[in-house]
Amino acid sequence: MSPGSLRVSKIRNGTVIDHITKGHALDVIKILGINGRSGGTVTIAMNVQSSKLGVKDIVKIEGRELNSEEVDKIALIAPHATINIIRNYRVAEKLTVKLPSVVRGIVKCIKPSCISNNSSEPIKSIFYLEEADPLKLRCHYCNNIMEEKDILQQF
Repeated sequence: MSPGSLRVSKIRNGTVIDHITKGHALDVIKILGINGRSGGTVTIAMNVQSSKLGVKDIVKIEGRELNSEEVDKIALIAPHATINIIRNYRVAEKLTVKLPSVVRGIVKCIKPSCISNNSSEPIKSIFYLEEADPLKLRCHYCNNIMEEKDILQQF
């Protein structure tokens, strides 16, 4: 192995999340509810050289394929990520996350008086993408603007 090269073993079945914005691999793990106590191998590579991003993070999750809601959550903090579904050591599906223009039911408004925080109301939170970088979402109900730090605190 040459100096500066990275050696991480292939996974038989699972998910590889590549091109994560540097420093956000642990946020991705948190969003996915991975705490290290449920079994399954998880590999995290941080600050890896990338021709696309300069520096990136990578997460490999053995034995788990992400669903569309999990991919949408990842898009909120890693808008350039690619999701590779691995089956029998091969890439079976390759997805590029896309920051949606409307975010439904994933995060809650941080304004306590917002109607979306009232447990007696049968509504889901709805946010509109105001800005992608830095991330800003506007609440459909109260027009409150949430920033990336507010969103990350919810996971």
